[in-house]
Amino acid sequence: MGIDFSRVIAKEIKLSELAEGCTLDDLRTATEESVDYLLRSITDLTDEQITFDPVDEGADDPYAEKSEERHIGWSVAHLIAHVTASSEEGAAFSSLLARGVPASERPRYETPWRDITTKEQCVQRLEESRRMRLAYLDTWPDQPFLDVYREMSPRFEEIVGKMNATGSFLLGLSHEVGHYEQIEEVIAQAKEV
Repeated sequence: MGIDFSRVIAKEIKLSELAEGCTLDDLRTATEESVDYLLRSITDLTDEQITFDPVDEGADDPYAEKSEERHIGWSVAHLIAHVTASSEEGAAFSSLLARGVPASERPRYETPWRDITTKEQCVQRLEESRRMRLAYLDTWPDQPFLDVYREMSPRFEEIVGKMNATGSFLLGLSHEVGHYEQIEEVIAQAKEV
């Protein structure tokens, strides 16, 4: 991946500091690379493997729609629905901020993961997400407002820094990249069955 999130993950720098050195072309390239990586990851999976429910002893989703789903492992389909929603949310924020529009409401929609039951649907979701994210970048003006920031809680801002258009885009993308290891583990479990 062209953008190296390792220093952010290691808490050596804040995400806002990483954003300072990123261009619009960097964001486009990183989007392409991430979607391509996810597509390669699922290339040889069957529909059954896409929906396989893994064992995840540490599963704890306080935002689960149903209480009985709070501690379940996430399938590849679930993970793809989740990471694409996060990346699209970051891209939507970036579009608003780059055009000088302060933003606080979360512009998030997550495809219901139980509706994704085939590899073909995962591929469609990933390609749709690629198209949407790149389209959000196309809404940036030639001279983006990089001094307009997303409204966040003080605690969250302390962790990631002040999020302008670039930082907001990277926030979604870094969340996606942060799930790579989990996706690889779920795929490994699915292939063992």
